[in-house]
Amino acid sequence: MSRSPTPGHSSSFVLVVALFVTCLIVSNVAAVKLIMVGGLVLPAAVLIFPVSYIIGDVLTEVYGLDAARRVIWLGFLCNILAVAAFALALALPAAPFWHDQAAFEAILGATPRLLLASFAAYLAGELVNAHVLAWLKRRTGGRLLWVRTIGSTLVGQFLDSAVFMTVAFAGVLPAEALAGAAVTQWLVKSGFEAAATPLTYLVVGYLNRTENRTGRLPA
Repeated sequence: MSRSPTPGHSSSFVLVVALFVTCLIVSNVAAVKLIMVGGLVLPAAVLIFPVSYIIGDVLTEVYGLDAARRVIWLGFLCNILAVAAFALALALPAAPFWHDQAAFEAILGATPRLLLASFAAYLAGELVNAHVLAWLKRRTGGRLLWVRTIGSTLVGQFLDSAVFMTVAFAGVLPAEALAGAAVTQWLVKSGFEAAATPLTYLVVGYLNRTENRTGRLPA
């Protein structure tokens, strides 16, 4: 006989965590492709990675800072597992009739420097985003959700973009080009979050109502 979810681990919470981890891992793969949007060259991950910040805001707002931190570290560990699995798949000998090893390596064979940049940027951005949102919630008395989500995203995404571009491309790109690329990514990803504010309100409102009824929100 199945057991009911324990407090703090409702079906809604599990779904939010699953979406967060999925967005993180998918964005790291999608980032390999560069796309052109309005004359700007951006990694394809710009379409999905900002969603992880929106979900991170929902986690912090509804379930609290401690829960959000645990999920952020869980996402980090899952990402390491994915990278290890890709590395193992790359190292195993290909079947004689399979001729796509080069393409497989081009997409999934990230260099150690890029991996370090991605991991450092993720931890810095997501953890700071969660802490800033929690701090703003205390300062505003739980009001002005849009100020908290957009404000925390501006800080978190700035750190994410700055750390990634610096660790990945310092000494490779000219300083001016590096700074320009970091600012562009920061503005695009932050704009994505701002545009999604109505959706954030809907999700937070729904989860607050349902989780309060089941008593699964932190005291």
